[in-house]
Amino acid sequence: MHSTFIRSNPRVNIYLLSQLKCHPSPTVNDNCTISSHSKMSNNRSSIEIPVETQKLLKLLRTTVPKLTNTKHKGEYGRIGVVGGSLEYTGAPYFAAISALKAGADLAHVFCQREAAVVIKSYSPELIVHPLLDAANAVELISPWLERLHVVIIGPGLGREPETQKTVIELIKVCLKQEKPLVIDADGLALLIDRLDLIQGQRNIILTPNAIEFQRLFRPNTGEKSNYDRISKLGSGIVVLEKGAIDRIHIPHTSEIYGLPPGGSGRRCGGQGDLLCGTLAVFYYWTLESRQANPAFLAAFAASYLVKECNASAFHKLGRGMLASDMIDEIPPVFARIFEPTEGAC
Repeated sequence: MHSTFIRSNPRVNIYLLSQLKCHPSPTVNDNCTISSHSKMSNNRSSIEIPVETQKLLKLLRTTVPKLTNTKHKGEYGRIGVVGGSLEYTGAPYFAAISALKAGADLAHVFCQREAAVVIKSYSPELIVHPLLDAANAVELISPWLERLHVVIIGPGLGREPETQKTVIELIKVCLKQEKPLVIDADGLALLIDRLDLIQGQRNIILTPNAIEFQRLFRPNTGEKSNYDRISKLGSGIVVLEKGAIDRIHIPHTSEIYGLPPGGSGRRCGGQGDLLCGTLAVFYYWTLESRQANPAFLAAFAASYLVKECNASAFHKLGRGMLASDMIDEIPPVFARIFEPTEGAC
């Protein structure tokens, strides 16, 4: 069976439909039956398709690398975070530490000098580079980027104009190196008037919340809907829209995949940073395992994991739960979902 869904090359069918043996249809529910649910997006009909949760989890478990004594430091993932300013030191920490907690070996943070000591004080596990506001920042940071598997752009970046210019140049370096990117928070703000910077590029995941989504894809003159803007991104970019129900947008097909609900009513700050950190790790693993749709799989996995961590921490702490409490939940929740004992679901 064939599908029009995003694929890494023209010969690879989308697993979501072809591997699950469902017929092409407006939507596919958990029983592989046809329904007529759809979502309207700014006067343009955009199909919203619920995913096959358990089958996707089963597939994802095959992408998690086994821990063996034959591996060397760094082979399970080297993740970079570009962000961190005087006002925002927590966000890059949350992104980097969540990547480590999910299974990456090394996490680098490239931040402004004033933020470096603070971020270092949060955890000795992080490699912190106080280079982002250096006069020759691009020259100093670029060699490090070559060593990384995935780079996260944006957590705690701030809106300082010179830093923004530097980060734009770093994005260009990453694109030239064909480095997989996760762009979040203030990194998305850089793209509002510069979507052409990433249009037509590959291996990029954008992670806007509802407000960032509207700002980023607000129609310009001559565009009738936000999907007119999204569709211009091309086939190599996936958008993970965060919310009570996360959604994966496939730009070149206008498909929207609704992800499982979860979490709790506690919406403390920092959860988006945990998402992009774990997302970067899953992205590296799904790329390494040569999945047909690595960005889609990684987005689903990170969304599911973070919502489950939220629910687990909230069950213990209730209203007083913080993002830092969710960090402690990542290892046990990850193990339960992606490395279950034999016979468990």
